[in-house]
Amino acid sequence: MQATSNLFNLLLLSLLAGLDPSKTQISPKEGWQVYSSAQDPDGRCICTVVAPEQNLCSRDAKSRQLRQLLEKVQNMSQSIEVLNLRTQRDFQYVLKMETQMKGLKAKFRQIEDDRKTLMTKHFQELKEKMDELLPLIPVLEQYKTDAKLITQFKEEIRNLSAVLTGIQEEIGAYDYEELHQRVLNLETRLRDCMKKLTCGKLMKITGPVTVKTSGTRFGAWMTDPLASEKNNRVWYMDSYTNNKIVREYKSIADFVSGAESRTYNLPFKWAGTNHVVYNGSLYFNKYQSNIIIKYSFDLGRVLAQRSLEYAGFHNVYPYTWGGFSDIDLMADEIGLWAVYATNQNAGNIVISQLNQDTLEVMKSWSTGYPKRSAGESFMICGTLYVTNSHLTGAKVYYSYSTKTSTYEYTDIPFHNQYFHISMLDYNARDRALYAWNNGHQVLFNVTLFHIIKTEDDT
Repeated sequence: MQATSNLFNLLLLSLLAGLDPSKTQISPKEGWQVYSSAQDPDGRCICTVVAPEQNLCSRDAKSRQLRQLLEKVQNMSQSIEVLNLRTQRDFQYVLKMETQMKGLKAKFRQIEDDRKTLMTKHFQELKEKMDELLPLIPVLEQYKTDAKLITQFKEEIRNLSAVLTGIQEEIGAYDYEELHQRVLNLETRLRDCMKKLTCGKLMKITGPVTVKTSGTRFGAWMTDPLASEKNNRVWYMDSYTNNKIVREYKSIADFVSGAESRTYNLPFKWAGTNHVVYNGSLYFNKYQSNIIIKYSFDLGRVLAQRSLEYAGFHNVYPYTWGGFSDIDLMADEIGLWAVYATNQNAGNIVISQLNQDTLEVMKSWSTGYPKRSAGESFMICGTLYVTNSHLTGAKVYYSYSTKTSTYEYTDIPFHNQYFHISMLDYNARDRALYAWNNGHQVLFNVTLFHIIKTEDDT
């Protein structure tokens, strides 16, 4: 506003200086005379004039000149106001542009910082994806080994077909049906042989691969060995007692990220950590009892329950770590099993094969290995493998074959990475051991020795 007032004064003086002398040079007797001009503290223009003597004859002419002068002054004042408004508008625009430039500069800095952060984030995401894939590598390696055997069988069939084709060309149609039958018989034997490849004797345990770290020191996590290839659901049961909540995840990846797909509230609390999911149902030991429960995930209700006769429960015959682990439910290539101990067998391990629908005991085997001296156990191809401890230095120390009703002492070490194992179960589909290792969910790969017998073996 100060600059505007100064500009007004300059324009006013210029106007006064630019008037026609014959009209502006007025004597004190004839008209108004500018004596001085200045500004007050508020920036307003102050003009000092000498008023003319009262002369009625010349008043009209002088009044007209004064009005003209005032009109010009008013026009200049309006022009100055317009100029001031434009100046203020441009000043506000400059301020706005300055703010935008500062914001843009800050955004550029943020982009530079975010670039580093995004690179770190993307790297971490890639690392997490690689960690998700790591558990599959041992399984794929095993599948690759089996795939080589299958390829060899196919090659042998092709070679045999070529030989048969050559023989057919030489002998014509003579005995063709017989040769064709022999080929079909060979194919049947090869299929039986491939089925036997799924079973074998445990030779080695490698790993573990840590899938996730979650929950308490004790718990269980599992997949269904009879599920289809597209069904990779994971079930998670934290703690060994005082719980009824089962959490479900659609895949290993969802399990790692914590994306639950469903939660089940069981009608009974479970005991221990030795549960198993088999053919779409959960099998678990009811708390403070030797009752086995079969719970359908699809139907959301109990399908069967049955008492396991004479089985100890509630820490009468647990594994070495306790935790109400008296009754261990498990599954392998053959079916559903229960491992426990009874007073009738002097606290030694009893193996029972169960009917998966009714939970009836189909057959039992009594071993001589004390249940309280076992760290954990699991079934592979009808053979029970028992570890000697749940702590560091544990190894598979004892095995019992239900096929031959014989046992042997073994020495198969494995790495107890987190020092305390409270769950160890074999999954026939994944050919891996699922373990709960002191609040870590881990996977062990197993190496099996395949013994293939043919009809010609004696």
